[in-house]
Amino acid sequence: MSTAMGMLPLTLPVYGCNTPEEIERLTVDEDLSDIERAVYLLSAGQDIQGTSVIANLPFLVRQNPAETLRRVLPKVREVLHVAGVEMQLTAAVSFRTILQEESVSIHTYAHSFLQVILLHLEHRDAGVSNAWLETLLSVIEVLPKETLKHEILNPLVSKAQLSQTVQSRLVSCKILGKMTNKFDAHTIKREILPLVKSLCQDVEYEVRSCMCRQLENIAQGIGTELTKSVVLPELIELSRDEGSSVRLAAFETLVNLLDVFDTDDRSQTILPLVKSFCEKSFKADESILISLSFHLGKLCHGLYGIFTPDQHLRFLEFYKKLCTLGLQQENGHNENQIPPQILEQEKKYISVRKNCAYNFPAMIVFVDPKNFHMELYSTFFCLCHDPEVPVRYTIAICFYEVSKLLNSGVYLIHKELITLLQDESLEVLDALIDHLPEILELMSTGGESSVQENKLSSLPDLIPALTAAEQRAAASLKWRTHEKLLQKYACLPHIISSDQIYYRFLQRMFTIVMTNNVLPVQKAASRTLCIFLRYNRKQEQRHEVIQKLIEQLGQGKSYWNRLRFLDTCEFIIEIFSKSFFCKYFFLPAIELTHDPVANVRMKLCYLLPKVKSTLKIPADKHLLQQLEMCVRKLLCQEKDKDVLAIVKRTVLELDRMEMSMDAFQKKFYEKDLLDQEKEREELLLMEMEQLEKEKQQSDGRPMSEKSFEKKRRDTKTPTTLPKSIPISVPGPSGTSTPSTSKEIKKSKLIRSQSFNNQAFHAKYGNLDKCASKSSTVGYTPSVSGLGKTSVVSLTENRENPILKSSA
Repeated sequence: MSTAMGMLPLTLPVYGCNTPEEIERLTVDEDLSDIERAVYLLSAGQDIQGTSVIANLPFLVRQNPAETLRRVLPKVREVLHVAGVEMQLTAAVSFRTILQEESVSIHTYAHSFLQVILLHLEHRDAGVSNAWLETLLSVIEVLPKETLKHEILNPLVSKAQLSQTVQSRLVSCKILGKMTNKFDAHTIKREILPLVKSLCQDVEYEVRSCMCRQLENIAQGIGTELTKSVVLPELIELSRDEGSSVRLAAFETLVNLLDVFDTDDRSQTILPLVKSFCEKSFKADESILISLSFHLGKLCHGLYGIFTPDQHLRFLEFYKKLCTLGLQQENGHNENQIPPQILEQEKKYISVRKNCAYNFPAMIVFVDPKNFHMELYSTFFCLCHDPEVPVRYTIAICFYEVSKLLNSGVYLIHKELITLLQDESLEVLDALIDHLPEILELMSTGGESSVQENKLSSLPDLIPALTAAEQRAAASLKWRTHEKLLQKYACLPHIISSDQIYYRFLQRMFTIVMTNNVLPVQKAASRTLCIFLRYNRKQEQRHEVIQKLIEQLGQGKSYWNRLRFLDTCEFIIEIFSKSFFCKYFFLPAIELTHDPVANVRMKLCYLLPKVKSTLKIPADKHLLQQLEMCVRKLLCQEKDKDVLAIVKRTVLELDRMEMSMDAFQKKFYEKDLLDQEKEREELLLMEMEQLEKEKQQSDGRPMSEKSFEKKRRDTKTPTTLPKSIPISVPGPSGTSTPSTSKEIKKSKLIRSQSFNNQAFHAKYGNLDKCASKSSTVGYTPSVSGLGKTSVVSLTENRENPILKSSA
């Protein structure tokens, strides 16, 4: 700190200093202490040096509060009398920082700093005055009641008089608003409310408007009775003020205080005022339109149940009119020839329609979701097709809320979802996709028809719209939108069929991983591809994708693709079961220890602990030996010093790792249980495929998607694991698992046998070779009651001690 302050004058450019005398004058003795240097710079330094000292005042107070308050603060007071704007602003911020850091007690702070703050409140520069006011308002929150009364409230009586400047009266308004809830009702009624009334009737409209905006805070401090008897009459009078800014302030304050007033006040006093505002806004006072449209939701909520049917209808028609404000006007002007006043009016109308879009969910509640189609659908259609991007952007943000409110009527807005997905503006698309999974889930489960029938038949244009949206995002420079969209596509397995994903989305994800130039986009596509693979229901398609990942990424010519293969392996470890990774990706991953590019070997080293965590002992002992052999080769043969350093760190981490056993262990219980659930789902997919084939052979038609979805939901992995969940843990040979009957197990094993004996296509030869090298256990579940479906033969299953125990 001392070095920094000593060097400050030398490091900043000083213009016009050509003589040794001038340089000498700006030089500070480095042996001075921080306090002495601060005093010296404030006394004899330049303005920039004094500003630097004041900026460091919080540090000095923390370091040595007593000496700073005794020696430095008096100098600061002197300097501030003649200080410029920059130094004043710096001082206001420093004083507030000292308060927030609680470097000194509140009593000491009030004694040392409060008078300085009050002195500069009425600075001629509005920015400086506001900065000191913000500091004072922060101080008011923590000052004791007695200090507030003597130091602030008593002087405020004179500062709020008409004889004082407008700036002084404006400051008084804000202080009163902040201070009211600090005093008891008697003090407020006797000393504060007379000042409030006086300022509400000030001759200057700025003061009336400022005081009006503080009435909300004052009402919260004085209670309901005084609000009704004192604040409400003032608001009524201010709502009829000649100044438009005062009327606007009165309207917004009334809306914010709706909850304070009872039903009679709302129906007899406030509702007529609101009606008056609505009528005047179109006829003579367009200045209030933007505020009125913004607060419509609050008005609907606050006045709910007050409207008569006729008033309800009028208010709804008023809202509809605002939603199309400015759209009916046609002009033949060229855009460059539009008069400025017309241009300004159009901007105002756009803001009004944007606010209406923001309040659309509140209006659905106002009319009741059951009446949406009759009352508000046409308005929703207009907002979704509005010519201005800000309006469509806002309705896209609200789309999820609208969908939730409509519930079973969500099918009514299917077309609007497609419209917004196809919007030419990526801003609109970006706003919509924030909640795209939730929206699609509602679309697929809502409506009057059954879940699975509805989800495909009612959204015929969904897939083309989703693919077009991705292509638009990919063609733009907004890669973050593209990344977000790819991440949200991970929800599609719950929305559309496995075949649709495979033919319309999965291949596209693979292309993005292979060819896109933006790393976050590639990673998002890779993760989504893994999720698509996870829920793919056809073994042939699954193996084709796995083969592509290994051959085109893991064994690709480009080192960049091999790096992406390692990213994909990380996602597979996260999403799939341990046995799946070991079966298909373990060996291709560790083969990259021989990669010619150092960056690939380095990335693999970082991944090795996660790779090792997928192994189970003793079943995967041979894979562990392969891993250890690769690591030893790296240690002995690695020539790149950076890679070698990471290898050594990785070896230490691998040595510290505890291996997971085939049998459950306490320390790995939750992880093993999650892995078990993943295996159950993977096996379920294979079983359902086999059942479909059997069904096709028996009656020539595919099994309903509905039964699969139901079964998948029944076995879905829970996000939180109940400690009392009943599970059957496979034990050593000779133990049995009583959770299921022998007949069920036998029938499932028969299905499994017929499935396992099917030969794979020749093009999957390498894949099968890799699988057979990587695991002799195969795809074995660890929960009884599931068919032992495996890609290895039933003979191999008999050699597995886990299968023996449950047979």
